[in-house]
Amino acid sequence: MSSALIITLISPTGLSQADIAAASDALRAAGGILAGGAAFDAPFAHDLFVEGLAQPVARAAVEVIAHGFDIVAQASGPHRLKSLLVADMDSTMIGQECIDELADFAGLKSEIAAITEAAMRGELDFAEALDARVAALAGLDASAIQRCLDERITLTPGARSLIATMKAQGARTVLISGGFTAFTRVIAAKIGFDVQFANRLHIAGGKLAGTVQKPIVDSAVKRATLIAERAALGLSADAALAVGDGANDIPMLQEAGLGIAYHAKPKAAAAADAAIQAGTLESLLWAQGLPRSRWVQD
Repeated sequence: MSSALIITLISPTGLSQADIAAASDALRAAGGILAGGAAFDAPFAHDLFVEGLAQPVARAAVEVIAHGFDIVAQASGPHRLKSLLVADMDSTMIGQECIDELADFAGLKSEIAAITEAAMRGELDFAEALDARVAALAGLDASAIQRCLDERITLTPGARSLIATMKAQGARTVLISGGFTAFTRVIAAKIGFDVQFANRLHIAGGKLAGTVQKPIVDSAVKRATLIAERAALGLSADAALAVGDGANDIPMLQEAGLGIAYHAKPKAAAAADAAIQAGTLESLLWAQGLPRSRWVQD
């Protein structure tokens, strides 16, 4: 059953009138009835209001013609501005996969990165892939973790602004990763998250032991964490936002009121409510109807 939708067109370099017209035409061609629009942060973000289309149909119709801009299609309702954000870390809040960069210090980056890529695409069991990668790092000096943080890890553009703005609006922010607490503790503090969850690497004698504490943070734990955080705040399902990039993020993205795949692997992009490909993490603020005048700048 279809309901009234908000279709947000987003471009960090600016939308053209041709972009807006093309999106409007695509929605009409799919059977939608346009009920107006609003450039709430011209020229970067523009809302179109449409009736008569299911969300997946509206998204697909506009994505076909979206060249150089992103589109977020969501139901109109009271919780467009979210009260909970749950975010993945690797390749989402930071630009790297920590385990791949850590493996480089052991001369194993290409081998480990290939496993990571396959796991994030959903081609390998996540737990088995994690165990195999961690085992390969056995004996690596634990000091490589700090070197990796200092020399390799960079924050994704817009990460600090996204979290600071959402916290200023009263939202709770949660970082959850299938990676390691040795990284999430530092990254969460740098970005400003309220809380972080990840796997704990075992270290013995100053070296990586090649094992990780069980149970691990996997896709089921990510979803369960979102549910628990939402329940603790007494929120309805549509008041939560999740963002991630890999197959292990899919259950979390689907559980959220708005699940956004960020520069994501194909399976995650298809499973989420929206896929951000052109923009930065600040696009998630535009998706919630927040113009730059309300952002807390990085």
